Amino acid sequence: MGVPAFFRWLSRKYSSIVVHCLEEKPKEVNGVRIPVDTSKPNPNEVEFDNLYLDMNGIIHPCTHPEDKPAPKNEDEMMVAIFEYIDRLFNIIRPRRVLYMAIDGVAPRAKMNQQRSRRFRASKEGVELVEEKQRIREEIFKRGGYLPPDEIKERFDSNCITPGTEFMDNLAKCLRYYIVDRLNNDPGWRNLTVILSDASVPGEGEHKIMDYIRRQRAQPNHDPNTHHCLCGADADLIMLGLATHEPQFTIIREEFKPNKPRPCGLCGQVGHEIKDCQGLAREKQGEHDQFADSLPCSEQEFIFIRLCVLREYLERELTMASLPFPFDIERSIDDWVFMCFFVGNDFLPHLPSLEIREGAIDRLVGIYKDVVHRTGGYVTENGYVNLERVELIMQAVGVAEDNIFKKRKEDDENFKRRMKEKKKRLKAEQRPAFLPSGQFAPQALGGRNAPKPIQNARHTAFDMRMHGRDEQNRNAALSLKATMKNGNQSPSGSGEAVEGKGVKRKAEDSDSEPEPEDNVRLWEEGWKQRYYKTKFDVDVSDESFRRKVVKSYVEGLCWVLRYYYQGCASWKWYFPFHYAPFASDFKDLKGLFTEFETDTMPFKPLEQLMGVFPAASGNFLPKTWQTLMTDPNSSIIDFYPDDFAIDLNGKKYAWQGVALLPFVDERRLRAALEEVYPDLTSDEIKRNSLGSDMLFVGKHHPLCDFIMELYRASSSECVDMVPELCHGIKGSLSLDEDPVLPDKPLPSPIPMLRDIVQNGAIGIKFKDPQYSEGFVFKAVVLKGAKVPTKVLKPGDWEKSNRGPWRPQLGFNSNRQQAHLDQSAFRTLSHNMPRDRQRDGYYSNAPPPGSYQQGNAHRQSHHAQLPPQQPFPNARNQGSLLGAPPAYSQQQYPRQYGNEASVGWNRMMQSQGAAFQQNQRRGQGGPSSYHERYNDRRDTREQQGHNSGRNYPLPPPARRYNWN
Repeated sequence: MGVPAFFRWLSRKYSSIVVHCLEEKPKEVNGVRIPVDTSKPNPNEVEFDNLYLDMNGIIHPCTHPEDKPAPKNEDEMMVAIFEYIDRLFNIIRPRRVLYMAIDGVAPRAKMNQQRSRRFRASKEGVELVEEKQRIREEIFKRGGYLPPDEIKERFDSNCITPGTEFMDNLAKCLRYYIVDRLNNDPGWRNLTVILSDASVPGEGEHKIMDYIRRQRAQPNHDPNTHHCLCGADADLIMLGLATHEPQFTIIREEFKPNKPRPCGLCGQVGHEIKDCQGLAREKQGEHDQFADSLPCSEQEFIFIRLCVLREYLERELTMASLPFPFDIERSIDDWVFMCFFVGNDFLPHLPSLEIREGAIDRLVGIYKDVVHRTGGYVTENGYVNLERVELIMQAVGVAEDNIFKKRKEDDENFKRRMKEKKKRLKAEQRPAFLPSGQFAPQALGGRNAPKPIQNARHTAFDMRMHGRDEQNRNAALSLKATMKNGNQSPSGSGEAVEGKGVKRKAEDSDSEPEPEDNVRLWEEGWKQRYYKTKFDVDVSDESFRRKVVKSYVEGLCWVLRYYYQGCASWKWYFPFHYAPFASDFKDLKGLFTEFETDTMPFKPLEQLMGVFPAASGNFLPKTWQTLMTDPNSSIIDFYPDDFAIDLNGKKYAWQGVALLPFVDERRLRAALEEVYPDLTSDEIKRNSLGSDMLFVGKHHPLCDFIMELYRASSSECVDMVPELCHGIKGSLSLDEDPVLPDKPLPSPIPMLRDIVQNGAIGIKFKDPQYSEGFVFKAVVLKGAKVPTKVLKPGDWEKSNRGPWRPQLGFNSNRQQAHLDQSAFRTLSHNMPRDRQRDGYYSNAPPPGSYQQGNAHRQSHHAQLPPQQPFPNARNQGSLLGAPPAYSQQQYPRQYGNEASVGWNRMMQSQGAAFQQNQRRGQGGPSSYHERYNDRRDTREQQGHNSGRNYPLPPPARRYNWN
């Protein structure tokens, strides 16, 4: 959702809601990768029932990642998506339902934001190409070097929109993936999988919420179902709270700021395109072995526990002496509603409310003061009481003038501090070269005698070389300045030198240029300037201001209804680019009545015409593209080649408002009527609305029931039997191209094998239907068990001060293994000094400098695969890999060297930590570890390890392998 910094604010204020995921990694033995058995207990010590995947949050990072090389083609993208889902499944291990939801056709209110995003992406792509070409020419003129520009087709992320061929192919690939896992993965054995692809209208997360609402409204629903929703959008937190399910968890990628990104010109890390100098690439590693590997770490995941957030909110929202009974569920609904004022995907945020300025805390404080006068709560089951909203808005409006003045004051103070920091850093900057020894500069009055130099000739040589480099650098800068000044002196003309001085250039100034702000909210008359600048109307035009407020109030009612009851209207949207002021919310009673009923969503190709710029018209039929480019087209004004971006008081363009014309639905449909006959059969299929698909394996109790439906060949919908499918209710209908047992399924990806022996089955699925006007109750269901309280009395104070330590898994009493000082000294002693340190979890393998003896190299290079340049990269590259004892047996070492002994001690300590972690995370009988110990004992009896000068650690039989 469009709430910048919401999760950052939430996780800092309520820090205990975050739990770090424990993930069991696949193991590799003798070059064979052993996948994780997801049928075993979850290592996070919690069992989830349902896993919901908001697939667009997976598709985008897999198709155009920011921290690693992008896939070369569409097939590699699909494989990357499969691997991402596998990893999430390994972490969560759902036992009942896996629900995959891809964004379908969105409501009209959302399409405006989608249109803005896609037009921005197209414009930024064109500007990036032009900037790269300009900088490339400048670097070549200076004599710099850049690698040749690769001519490759740029991936247009706009194709991740319903109705494109890419999304149609993705749906086919996901069907193949689901069937493959149901046949081969033991963790999927009794799982019910539901796929809602892009042909089903609705946003992915809201299709998931609609499924949960409709299931919990039927009597067979288990009120203690443990839900887990995957997605990075901030609105998922509010959606999870709106379900009122006591067991609801969100999993998302952990955000790590300042990730290194390669330059788009030279491919080096450490600078952006605008700062590229065209310098030769530095050698990565001793033999340049890390040249093609980016210094990045594997993305980690965190849990957001909404049950803990409910505890925090109960503590914060509890009010005494209320004239009506206190209800925490109603208070949480009001808190969700108030979060809409700081921004969402459907409405612009109010000018006086910025989340970075504590807007939500301000709203909560006003809410607690005003609720005594309102006579009740602000919302109920997704419906808004506008009279009570007016009281809150008027309280915010009274403080608007002070909010704007304080915002300006804080902004000036921040600029002043940054300016002072730059000056301080500039003053503290040391010279490029400082001699050592007796030539080193000494502090005045220092009592310490200068240290004698070790080699006077080498020191003198270094001083001369650095002095020469400095002279060359100064000469190059002087030449560059002369060329820029047209062969004049670098200081300019003589008149300028003799005068009072030359004005500094913008790049030499300590302050950055500020965007012009004509509104000046911190000065008197801000409301007049705001409406004149943003709406081009006078502030005295009460009817227009009333119209803007009415549309915004309708938007508030629409958004809350969307969160709690589903889409109230597919046609409604906010018809302005800017929001009114809080002080304008007056006389709200009766301002909104009801939305238009029986509205229908756009068709997929119609939505493409509404959100795509002309540059992305290649995803549309030929005749449809003409409507976007032909000057005589009746809707050519919908597709401007260029458009303005209003920064609206912000600093960066991506924070501004794209001033695009709104699409008139009637004009668009009238223009499309002329080109509809040109659609091919495939395009007609892509332009139709589809339905959800349900898949089960042959061991699932529902499999035989579905097989009977296919044998009967009934064309009518049949109600599911909830007892056969974990209490899930809905209706089933036959698929035109079904997945059936013993029917081979060809692979849509050439690099993957066909499924010859299939045991899975698929059928169309539809959620339970309810009568018109049915209201889903926003309450905790009867029989639901409230989770054990997690917060302690001191947690509330700790959330605002003091150090914070992450919790691993859901067991707060888990003992964590730590390295002591001696272990860190051993690591520091054995790791090479010149190795690049790109982060705590660098994925670059360590150089093979641990083996110091020639006997080891001679005896083992012949046994290694020729394509593996580092003998122990697989086993030493990760502290979380296979047990170290096994790696010692595979590659015996010579122990006459001191460094090798230190490494072996370290490997022993790591082995103990690994076994301890495995013992905590796993349990149950298995034969793998016993076979491993038997094989090790046999090797010892045969004398293969006779060269060791210390005994092996005893067999770790303190735990069992499943």
